[in-house]
Amino acid sequence: MTSQVEPQVKPHNVKEIVALLSEQFPLCFTLTGEAKPLKVGIFQDLVERLKDNPLLSKTQLRQALRVYTSSWRYLDAVKEGVARIDLDGTAGELIDLQQAEHALKTLTESKAKAAEIRKAKIAEQKAKQQTQKPKTDGRPANDRKADKTGYKKPATKPDAQPAKSSTLKEQRPKVQVAKAAEKELQAVSTAELVVGAKVLVKLGQNPMPATVVEVVKQDVVVQLASGMVVKTHSGSLYQA
Repeated sequence: MTSQVEPQVKPHNVKEIVALLSEQFPLCFTLTGEAKPLKVGIFQDLVERLKDNPLLSKTQLRQALRVYTSSWRYLDAVKEGVARIDLDGTAGELIDLQQAEHALKTLTESKAKAAEIRKAKIAEQKAKQQTQKPKTDGRPANDRKADKTGYKKPATKPDAQPAKSSTLKEQRPKVQVAKAAEKELQAVSTAELVVGAKVLVKLGQNPMPATVVEVVKQDVVVQLASGMVVKTHSGSLYQA
């Protein structure tokens, strides 16, 4: 009689993937407590170390890294002078001022957005409760009707007091972000698109420094200063 080995369960979401990474690389990934900044290029290290694991694809690893490096506890750990670590927990290069300021800016904006969403939900709940609440003082309908019938309109209407309004200005910490030199952006040639190359990636209005970690034809995977891994088109990359 042969014994059957129960197969491993394939993770279905990012949370399960991060949990799996924390089990295999406990000195690098954590689920709770203080996070540690990851080495630039750690995506390629993960692909190499997990190439024989049929449960994880490159796309899943990329998504898990993006979520992990976007968390508040991770962004809070990206501070100037702190060493980045590899999969085995070995310390490497130190985080510079520009990387630390970018992480702080991202963290501040993320918290402000979450606060706005929470405030909107509370206001929506209050409005819903007021709409559903019956307007009655508990007396029979006939008594309330009699009060309404005997009501006399006052001869003069008192002047309405002007409502005092106050404007609450959201106080946000002013973060001085290092700006790239104001010059015309030059596209990166195909020959320059190699793993480890320093480039500028234009995801929004302002280009951000990044490092190339994978090149697949016209698609390029880069790692931002915050540690976030992003897949983009080669046409969005410029010379650093």
